[in-house]
Amino acid sequence: MFTASTSLFPLILITSFFVVLGHDGRRVAQLGVLFLPALLWLVWPVQSGLWQRMRRSAIWALAMAFVADGLLRAYLWEAYQAAPDSTTVLGALANTNPREATEYLQTHWRAALLGCAVWAATGALLWRCLPHKHAAQLKPGRRWQMTAWITLSLLCLAALASKPWRRLHPLLYWPTLAQSVKAQQDQWANQAQRRAALQANALNANPTLSRSGPSTVVLVITDSINRDNMQLYGYGRATTPRLVDLQRQQPEQMLVLRHAWSADASTLPALDNLFGMGDPHTPQPQHLMALARAAGYKVWWMSNHDDMAVEQQHARLADVVDMVNRTPGRASASLDGELLDCIEEALADKAERKFIIVHLLGAHPHYRLRFPQGQNPFDDGVDAVESQLQSQGRSAWVRRYRQDYDAALLYHDFVVAESLRITQRVPRKGEYRAWFYLSDHGQEVGHGENRVGHSPATESGYRIPALAWSNGWAAQPRTADDLPSVAQRPFRADWAGWTLAHLLSLQWAGQQHERDVLNPGYQWAPPALPVQVRSFIE
Repeated sequence: MFTASTSLFPLILITSFFVVLGHDGRRVAQLGVLFLPALLWLVWPVQSGLWQRMRRSAIWALAMAFVADGLLRAYLWEAYQAAPDSTTVLGALANTNPREATEYLQTHWRAALLGCAVWAATGALLWRCLPHKHAAQLKPGRRWQMTAWITLSLLCLAALASKPWRRLHPLLYWPTLAQSVKAQQDQWANQAQRRAALQANALNANPTLSRSGPSTVVLVITDSINRDNMQLYGYGRATTPRLVDLQRQQPEQMLVLRHAWSADASTLPALDNLFGMGDPHTPQPQHLMALARAAGYKVWWMSNHDDMAVEQQHARLADVVDMVNRTPGRASASLDGELLDCIEEALADKAERKFIIVHLLGAHPHYRLRFPQGQNPFDDGVDAVESQLQSQGRSAWVRRYRQDYDAALLYHDFVVAESLRITQRVPRKGEYRAWFYLSDHGQEVGHGENRVGHSPATESGYRIPALAWSNGWAAQPRTADDLPSVAQRPFRADWAGWTLAHLLSLQWAGQQHERDVLNPGYQWAPPALPVQVRSFIE
């Protein structure tokens, strides 16, 4: 068909490889048609040397956009089993900033470096393969060639005219994704109307209290804690010695839920589910904080996160908001211990009923920033955990991150245990106090795969700790006797709002007691996770 058709083959083969890498099924064919205009332009006769150079540069740039598209999509699928415009990725992009992106790259620099190297090497190869002067050219005098060229051109126009096809084009897809991210950020920045609606819903529910007298409930929400790394749950390293001691000293007041699970592998949906009692998107949703305020609680939100989405969707529903970390990025170096003074100040407040919510960074990557510098007792030598990781074939960098992660949990143990001790300090006469702790989601640190980080595709992304304490249980012997059996019940974090309503003594019409793990009528139902779980009681 063309005078030197072999000059097209390297371009077609290289571009096709990356299209297949990032897409599957009919989308491969769609992307092929969307790249076809470059091939048709390449074979159109051009005599001017300047136009030949311009055409070569433009086609190279377009091909490199297809290469980058395939690489990025392949990485997101391999790491998170998610498309770029999925809720998981879109929410993460909208909820990040330059500092957090930098910290993410510090954790995943190997993958980033490899991707850049592949992209650069492919660019050099494509530039070499593209013709410097004369491409394989169409012969206008041959009618069948012109007919084929026109037919293929019409096919390209039809593809570009079709929105489902056109939106896949890398030059359109990624700018559109950036606009979607900006729209999501704008939506989060203007949540006042939604918060007002939630407060109205709570007032309409008319919640009441089943307990009289002063009452204080402290909720500690942490980030990225996998219970499999906690000594309290049987882990081989001493990562939670303080919590172990507290549980040993107070077996009739401290409840360790042994089989706790998150229904989400990322923060935003996990918090939506927790405060929305597992149904945050119903026509008339309820929010736990709004219900508590409507029932007479003064609500605090204190956080070590600098997080616009969480602040707008949840924190601003509180009476008192204390964001101690104003360094951009959830991966800043602000330590969670900064919140302990805030808890003490809230407990000293003279309000009759207090609901204090503490939002920790926990072990959110970058792990090394989650504990004081130089305080990692797990990097000194080879222990049983290190030996096990080696026998499982875990790489040296995964083992090092496991050491940092466990050191972060040791510092986290101090913060969590101290928050409980502060809560337990001499209450007012007749004051009921309760404390609840859980993680929003888990973390993969070489447990199921040879990698670290958020993990929607493995069990580690959903295995979380959940603990509860109350000074009211000691006064109710039957409840205390039931704690060992309650501890063995499987627990869902998206139902945690019902258990917290129990601790807050809230009552309203439509309450689902079967979702309250402390209720005798609790009825377990497994969450619909995107991974196959061997057993929810392991």
